[in-house]
Amino acid sequence: MKYEIILFDVDDTLFDFRMSEKTALQHTFMEFNLPTGLTDYETSYKEISAGLWRSLEQGSITLAELGVERFNQLFLANGLGLDATEFNRVYLRYLSKGTHLMPGALDLCRKLTGHRLAIITNGFAEVQKARIAGSLLSDAFEHIVTSEEAGCQKPGAGIFEYVFSKLQITEKKNVMIVGDSLTSDIQGGNNFGIDTCWFNPHQKSNGTEIKPTYEIHAYEQLMDIVAG
Repeated sequence: MKYEIILFDVDDTLFDFRMSEKTALQHTFMEFNLPTGLTDYETSYKEISAGLWRSLEQGSITLAELGVERFNQLFLANGLGLDATEFNRVYLRYLSKGTHLMPGALDLCRKLTGHRLAIITNGFAEVQKARIAGSLLSDAFEHIVTSEEAGCQKPGAGIFEYVFSKLQITEKKNVMIVGDSLTSDIQGGNNFGIDTCWFNPHQKSNGTEIKPTYEIHAYEQLMDIVAG
């Protein structure tokens, strides 16, 4: 067995975060009496959110700050007199119900039952654990490690050290991380010295200096790697 342990990112790797995010935003805007809110503000929200997640990876903002700040900036930019803290609370409540899987994710994890599988995510602990528990992958993972639990986030080494401690891993060569983010998953794995697999189903070009050990466009290719 080439890799005994496979660490998976959650969003846009196994779970369809775009769908879950869109659904949660729609429900939240509706609850705040903004029925056209998703159409009116989705693009602006995604730009703001993406910038703040980059700041989180760089360690210049905490996850708790990110949660409120994304909506605070959105409301200020669009002249909306809403409470960002309360809006974020409601949004996370809806997001925690987002159990949409990427096509083929369930089949992939079933085929990997001979391996030790774990989650490593920068997402909100309560949300991510609820989504996984409510999904068809509820029993697929030996451990779910969140940045909140570890006290640090990808791509920092600390969260990987935490995972290794939790899973009692002694050999880095037995471990691979699979994720869709070059700057979080792949850079983090590279920094820590474990093999990395960039899940790139949309075949985006890599304009960075971050080099994954492997790049795949479909789950079937991952099976070929672990079988090798």
